[in-house]
Amino acid sequence: MKALFIGGTGTISSEITRQLLDKGCELYLLNRGTRNDSMPAGAKIIQADINDEAKVAELIQGLQFDVVAQFIAFHPEHVERDYRLFKDKTKQYMFISSASAYQTPLSDYRITEGTPLSNPYWEYSRNKIACEEYLMKQYRDHGFPITLVRPSHTYDERSIPLGVHGSKGSWQVAKRMLENKPVIIHGDGTSLWTMTHNSDFAKGFIGLMGNIHAIGEAVHITSDETVTWNQIYEIIADALGVKLHAVHVSSEFLDASSDEDFRGGLLGDKANSVVFDNSKLKRLVPEFVATTRLDQGIKRTVEHIMAHPEFQVEDPEFDVWCDSVIHALESAVKMIKGL
Repeated sequence: MKALFIGGTGTISSEITRQLLDKGCELYLLNRGTRNDSMPAGAKIIQADINDEAKVAELIQGLQFDVVAQFIAFHPEHVERDYRLFKDKTKQYMFISSASAYQTPLSDYRITEGTPLSNPYWEYSRNKIACEEYLMKQYRDHGFPITLVRPSHTYDERSIPLGVHGSKGSWQVAKRMLENKPVIIHGDGTSLWTMTHNSDFAKGFIGLMGNIHAIGEAVHITSDETVTWNQIYEIIADALGVKLHAVHVSSEFLDASSDEDFRGGLLGDKANSVVFDNSKLKRLVPEFVATTRLDQGIKRTVEHIMAHPEFQVEDPEFDVWCDSVIHALESAVKMIKGL
C-alpha cells in the first residue's frame, strides 16, 4: 500500500504511522518538518506547509496514492483545498473528523454513526460537521472516494487524558495530586465517558485503509470500555501512587469562571455521557478489538511522563485558578450556613 499522511506525528497519527511502517507500507508524510525529532525512520518526508497549495501541488506531481489521510484539517476551506489537490491522485481520502460532532445534548446516550450531527456549544465541532458535509457532497456529486473517521477521546504516552486542565496540558493536575492538593472534576463525576488508546485506534484506522466497503462511509473508532469521570481520576491517582482528593464543580460554573473553552470542551463534549456502538467498525474491520484497558493505558502514560521531564510542563496560572475555584465554593458554603 502506498499512502500519504497530512500530518503524521500527532497523538492519533503517530501510532498509525508506526504500525504501518512495521507492516512495510510505502508511507509519505506531508509535514512542515518542525518536529524533526519525531519523524519516524522509514517514512518518506514531503516537507511543505499543506496551506501552500501551489507548492504541494508541485511536490506531489506524478505521484499516485492508494490512500490520502488528512489529520490536520479543521475548517471547510482545508478540505476544499484537499479536494483540488487529491481528487485525481488517490483511491481513498480519509478525513479525521470528531465524535464531538454528534448531537449535543444527546437524545440517546448510545451513539451510532446514525446519531445526528449537531453541536451548538463548540465551534470546533461545527467546523468538523461542515467539513464532513462538503466531502460527502463531493462523494455524491463527483465520486470522490471519501471515508470519514470520528475519533473520541484518544490518548498516548505523552499526556494524561483529563476533563479539566489548563492550556499547557495535563501535568499540573498530576502535580496537584502528587502534592496532595484537591483536583477539580466537572459535574458530580458520574457521567459516562470513553477513552481510547492510540494503539487501539490505529488498528481500526488501518483496517479501514484500502477497504472498499469503507468508501462513502462515516465510522467512529473507540474502545468499548465505558467509565465514569470519578473512575478516570481514581485511576490516574492510583497510577501516581497517591490518594485522590476530588472537588466536584458544575461544568457551567467552570465555564463561567475560566477563559479556557470549557463551553466547548465540557458543555459541548466531556460533560455529556457517551456510550459508543462500534458494531459498524467491527463489520468493516472484523478483527478490530480494543485491547488496552484504561487503567493499563494510564499506567503506561504516567510511567512515561514521570521518566521524561520534558512532558512535565507546569502551568502555575491554572494551579492558581484551581485554588480560586475551590476557595470560592468553600466560601459559598460558609456564607449559606452563616459561618
